[in-house]
Amino acid sequence: MNFAKSLLAAAGFVAVFASNAQAGDADSCKAVRFADVGWTDIQVITGIASSLFDALGYQSEVKTLSVPVTYASLKNKDIDVFLGNWMPSMTADVKPYFDDKSVEQLQPPNLEGAGYGIVVPQYVADAGIKSISDLAANKDKFGGKFYGIESGNDGNRIISTIIGDAKNNLAGWELVESSEAGMLTEAEKAMKNNEWILFLGWTPHPVMGEMKIAYLDGVGDYGFGPAKVYTNVRAGYLNECPNAGKLVSNLRFNLKMEGEMMAPVLKDGKDPKEVALEWIKANPDSINAWLEGVTTIDGGDAKAAAQALLK
Repeated sequence: MNFAKSLLAAAGFVAVFASNAQAGDADSCKAVRFADVGWTDIQVITGIASSLFDALGYQSEVKTLSVPVTYASLKNKDIDVFLGNWMPSMTADVKPYFDDKSVEQLQPPNLEGAGYGIVVPQYVADAGIKSISDLAANKDKFGGKFYGIESGNDGNRIISTIIGDAKNNLAGWELVESSEAGMLTEAEKAMKNNEWILFLGWTPHPVMGEMKIAYLDGVGDYGFGPAKVYTNVRAGYLNECPNAGKLVSNLRFNLKMEGEMMAPVLKDGKDPKEVALEWIKANPDSINAWLEGVTTIDGGDAKAAAQALLK
């Protein structure tokens, strides 16, 4: 009797061991759907994430969406992962979704030490433009314009709020919505001609990092300033797809690596995913931390599978 119990216990141990060894995810988790809002930093880190998932037997899908559509899609379960929740500037964008628990913010952030705000060329700052409060008296020099990026972006929304706040005396000023590339073209043209211009600035950014620019004061209460970037997932994703969830939870980046990847995209027009793969090949040890505690979708060795990215 005791011998039979021992056999049953041993069989149970083997079954549990086999189950644990074949963790992975269900077939319903195979497609991993990312939102890409068109910002270069988010394009390259999404390129890293999608490449890793592909190597582990998943099928990554990247959809280019605006910020508002991204969050509506996460709520509707049409998107699984978004790596670009910049905070605190996106507080108003994400609050309804955090409040109704349709979107989850993963902790800790995937990037720290970032920054976001309104910038002017250094020669404009040297001329005395240090704060939002200095703009009203210089409307003609700026042409009464702020240059932003794509429609629906949180930075544009904050600029619109700043323009609309009566205490800033900016009635009649205009927000010019464009794209990251379009805004930078305007900024570079203005700076080449020593003209005055206001535009959105952020760190990390290789092009802005080389520009002689200054961030304006007086914008902290609106959501600009030092920033952290978080990973967001649709509600329930970590429970439904624990292995995929573990991988996205492991993703951590830094200013240096993002700057290195963004440069060839912005300066040479290279494909963000191709650039991400090149960065992984040049930094093979980076894979280890991202894949800690992760398997392939069918429970195999994730680190061995990811070696294919290094060839």
